[in-house]
Amino acid sequence: MLTPPLTLTEQVARQIAADIAQGVHRVGAKLPSGRVLAEQYGVSAAVIREVTERLRAQGLIQSRQGSGCTVTSRTGAQGFLLSDSIAASREQLASVYELRMELEGGAAALAALRRDDADLAAMADSLARLERHLEDPEQGVENDISFHLAVAASTHNSHYADLLRYLNLQLRQAVGAARANSRQQAGLSVAVHQEHVAVFEAIRAQDAVAARQAAVGHLRQAAARLQLALAEDAP
Repeated sequence: MLTPPLTLTEQVARQIAADIAQGVHRVGAKLPSGRVLAEQYGVSAAVIREVTERLRAQGLIQSRQGSGCTVTSRTGAQGFLLSDSIAASREQLASVYELRMELEGGAAALAALRRDDADLAAMADSLARLERHLEDPEQGVENDISFHLAVAASTHNSHYADLLRYLNLQLRQAVGAARANSRQQAGLSVAVHQEHVAVFEAIRAQDAVAARQAAVGHLRQAAARLQLALAEDAP
């Protein structure tokens, strides 16, 4: 069987990981900014975001909003890891959607019970930004992910948000595939947006059952639009 060619993300991630291992980027030092890395490797900002998420998942760097990425180890973590090539495998993509249905369905239900006014404001802000960028390939993905993270944060159980952040590469690839597919059909992006709104409205109404159903239904619909085969008996 022929080995599929490496994606741009994989190529850049391997090069930076190799530089970290060789001490080009020392432990404790910051990586160059995303803009500098994008220029250095001749790739887009979106590719660099995926690269840094991959390096973070491998335990090589830590990233904080507004302070960049810091090298934390010269060798990758050997603990729980997920495949980072789901874009090339429909089976892997389907598996990620099944995992998301369980994780995000539970998060939505718990968020409905625990959300406060600040949580509602954060979710509403993400939805508003998403609505303004429905057809934008990069901003649409960013704000879509932001909404799902805001739901997870509304559980007031940090493990939900932490796990979603750990899965950020897989989440980004799954969301990117779904949104790219939606843009192929006129009006579909708007319809998909209403699925997000339904999740928000159920959480705002503090209806845990409806919130779970809306979140799972949204993800199942997304998988169906991508023609992914999910377990028939999945809730």
